[in-house]
Amino acid sequence: TGTHPTTAMCLGELATRVQAGMRVVDFGCGSGVLGVAALLLGASTVLATDTDPQALTATWANAERNGIDGGRLQVCHPESLNGDEGAELVVANILAGPLCELAPLLSGMLAPGGTLLLSGILLEQVDALRAAYPLELSVARQQDGWVALAGQAPEVQP
Repeated sequence: TGTHPTTAMCLGELATRVQAGMRVVDFGCGSGVLGVAALLLGASTVLATDTDPQALTATWANAERNGIDGGRLQVCHPESLNGDEGAELVVANILAGPLCELAPLLSGMLAPGGTLLLSGILLEQVDALRAAYPLELSVARQQDGWVALAGQAPEVQP
């Protein structure tokens, strides 16, 4: 619903970061609220992925409820990803442990110059997240002991 602090922070960041025509990945999409919001804010396409089949079903249902054109939304299990998504924005609102484990995958999904937005992080977990990622992460928002981190991929990938 967007009321949890981590989701609310992501929605606030999406409102300032999504630009018309952007390709967005919503990793760990849950109910799809972040992906649907990105599409409503002007993203051209969203790839929403989650390991939970019920999350994928909920994402489709919420997209339909919000009048999203099915051609702009791809919903899949992470095993279906091919690693070359090239998104201008990747958002992941999941727990810090999985975010650390997923650092190579999530960073690799970014287009050159793309933005990574991470949430589901407690204030005391920020240093561990920063150490796990190959790009500089800064605190984008803080709320009720939770933190959203953002970082940008280099303009040219090595």
